Amino acid sequence: MARASRRRLLGVHRRWLRHEDLEDCYSQATLELLAQARRGELSCTGRAHLGHILEQRFVSRIVDRRRALGGRSPRQATLDGALSLGSGGGPEMDVVDARADIERLTMLRFDLRSLELAARALTLDQRLVLACQLLGMSRHDFCVRFGFSHEKYRKVAQRARARLRCVLEEMEDECPTPARESEQGVGTAYELISPQT
Repeated sequence: MARASRRRLLGVHRRWLRHEDLEDCYSQATLELLAQARRGELSCTGRAHLGHILEQRFVSRIVDRRRALGGRSPRQATLDGALSLGSGGGPEMDVVDARADIERLTMLRFDLRSLELAARALTLDQRLVLACQLLGMSRHDFCVRFGFSHEKYRKVAQRARARLRCVLEEMEDECPTPARESEQGVGTAYELISPQT
């Protein structure tokens, strides 16, 4: 009876839930009736009556599932809103975080660390001027706040940038990064050398 009614009942109630959820509800209703019949608690007058009981149980399970998806069960609502990675019948795919550009982030962290080390070679005034420029403080505000003349501010800023550039170039010559080597055509530090050669 359950096998014969399955396609018809799933078709009639297809607008209420996804196909997978309908299948689940139909299986639950069928198992409940089988368990009730084994215990001797199922009383029906004929095949048509049994069909109505099965449909009633099936609809009851659909209503329960819809309530759960409607907010009575936040966990079920979240699971229902999730997309399957293998949807569309295709093979499952790996999850890739498009925002995580690992190589770029690594190089930026390396550059930031190099800048931090190079800044230690500057005087306190030079560091102060460059830091305030990075923060967007105007020359006038800086001079008023720290008692610099406009000329002194200009000279300190100019010397700070030149010194910082020089120190960074020295650091790069001592320890070039793999990405910059490849840009210069020298080759990367990751070339594979065969053990046979």
